[in-house]
Amino acid sequence: MSEANQFTVNERVQSAITMVEEARGVPLSASCVVHRGELLEILDQARGNLPTDLESARQVLLTRDAILEEARMSADQLVGHAREEVSQMVEQTKIVAAARQEAQRIMDEVALEAKQERDEIEAYIDSRLATLEVILNKTLDVVQRGRDKLQGVEDKHLLSELGE
Repeated sequence: MSEANQFTVNERVQSAITMVEEARGVPLSASCVVHRGELLEILDQARGNLPTDLESARQVLLTRDAILEEARMSADQLVGHAREEVSQMVEQTKIVAAARQEAQRIMDEVALEAKQERDEIEAYIDSRLATLEVILNKTLDVVQRGRDKLQGVEDKHLLSELGE
């Protein structure tokens, strides 16, 4: 690429503007003296590069639009993924809460059943002990009467009653 082709359209237009601004003015007029050949060469080069610069600008815009669309799609995917994760976390939280409630219900039910069984067992044991107590008291009475009879307490008791 030659040095003349390295400049962009904007640079060439700016060069032409600078050339006109720095040109020698014509006395008593708004006109100026500009080297026609130089100015035409600058403007011709700008016109020659104009399609190239416009195509570059169009490509930049297309690339920008593609990048923006890709970013929008990526953002939509991230939002969708985040919503799914939040939904799963909420669902897991509900499952955990339901499991805890069910576990507590089962524990309460088991505790109630255990208390009922303990009460039934204690009532059964108490009745058996009461029966045993009655049997033991009767046995003790029989043993005491038998001992008293062996010691002759009944006879002494009868004699003591006679004396009164």
